[in-house]
Amino acid sequence: MPNPNLKENKFKRALVAPWRNVVKAISPTWYVKYQYKYITHHKCNLKNPVRYTEKLQYLRLFVYPKNKEVSRCAGRVGVRDYVKEQGYGNRLIPCLGVFDRFEDIDFSKLPDRFVMKCSHASGFNMIVKDKAKIDMAEAKKKFDKWLSTDYGKMTLERHYSPIKPQIIIEKFIGDDEHLPTEYKIHVFNGKARSLYVVTGRGVDIRYNNYYIDWIPFDGSQFNGWKKTDYPLKKPENFSELVKMAEKLAAPYPFVRVDLYDVDGTVYFSEMTFTPAKGTLILDDDKCDFEMGEWLDISQYMK
Repeated sequence: MPNPNLKENKFKRALVAPWRNVVKAISPTWYVKYQYKYITHHKCNLKNPVRYTEKLQYLRLFVYPKNKEVSRCAGRVGVRDYVKEQGYGNRLIPCLGVFDRFEDIDFSKLPDRFVMKCSHASGFNMIVKDKAKIDMAEAKKKFDKWLSTDYGKMTLERHYSPIKPQIIIEKFIGDDEHLPTEYKIHVFNGKARSLYVVTGRGVDIRYNNYYIDWIPFDGSQFNGWKKTDYPLKKPENFSELVKMAEKLAAPYPFVRVDLYDVDGTVYFSEMTFTPAKGTLILDDDKCDFEMGEWLDISQYMK
């Protein structure tokens, strides 16, 4: 969705757009610094990062692209093996198949509802609630384009680039009307500190931010997203969600672990290492510094 807090100069954007890929290739660091300044309106200090969002840029550029395990866990297929290794195989959404090409899928063997995801990217997904209504030609066109896209190169989140492009199909775990509530838990140096809860997806999507003790963390709302008009109830199995997120995130300086709670059963969704490429506009700028204090990347600094 467009960022309502991003005040764009459309003429400047049009002037720069033809050169973006050239700049990415010549100097990824300069491009990321410029992108960060353009979106957040803050200068990006990579020599002495203090803000949470600055530290994410450092990890994005210099740390995560060199870590094969980050690439494995960022991938929708590879991460399933990692989750099993950590003892949470029973928390994986049932997989209905993994395919290298769209034309390899035998839709006659699939249930009426399922979710299709590309393994190597964020947001390359299709939720199918009635397979009889799929426009196969349009779906094939979409997935062919996605599978041929080097997402890591496109977004300069280069930890995605080594991931093999595939289509993974998972069981649909929502009900007839709603997709399940999602808990996106932010883990800093192995400790869960905050989260946001996504409700109303597909109908009236809302995002509620909390500290990990469920105290509202409204200042960390970002990119103009809105919360619900009513307080959310903390799930009874919340401690289980936090424990699982911390165990999965333990090897990494920062990762957001996304989990579902469906009628008391926890399901794993994904691990995100650089949320929104780290280019977040927070409702309260002080929260950027507060979260920056939670994230220690000193051992990774050059």
